[in-house]
Amino acid sequence: MGGDSDSGEKARSDASAPPDKQLPPRDILDIEPVYEALGHSRRRYLCYTLLEDTEWSLTDLATKIAAWENDVPDHATTEAQREAVYVSLYHAHVPKLVDEGVVAFDDATETITTAEHTEQVLSALRGIGASLDSDQEHHARGDR
Repeated sequence: MGGDSDSGEKARSDASAPPDKQLPPRDILDIEPVYEALGHSRRRYLCYTLLEDTEWSLTDLATKIAAWENDVPDHATTEAQREAVYVSLYHAHVPKLVDEGVVAFDDATETITTAEHTEQVLSALRGIGASLDSDQEHHARGDR
């Protein structure tokens, strides 16, 4: 069995190996964390906004998501709507995306930016986006 892992390591790093034997580099996020990152509509919305701009304040994201969820313009969201989204982003969704390396979060400025695995998750989102949440994508990207 020791030979199997050695050959796996060689296939992972050997570009001359046949394509079906080449494995992605270790810094590529496995498929399960990608799906987990995109598994909630608020996390998808946050990722869609990264297609528009790579830096967002948590307050701005909470406002955009509250507007989308309540089908109102950003300026028409209530404080309670924004606060509910803000709390869930701050305590649940942003930490999950930070843990997976999809976004970085600066506590001092409450700013969300792209991270190591952002592009991989955004590629997956682009591939599945239209079939899942085209209205959400358009709203998040400002196309609406």
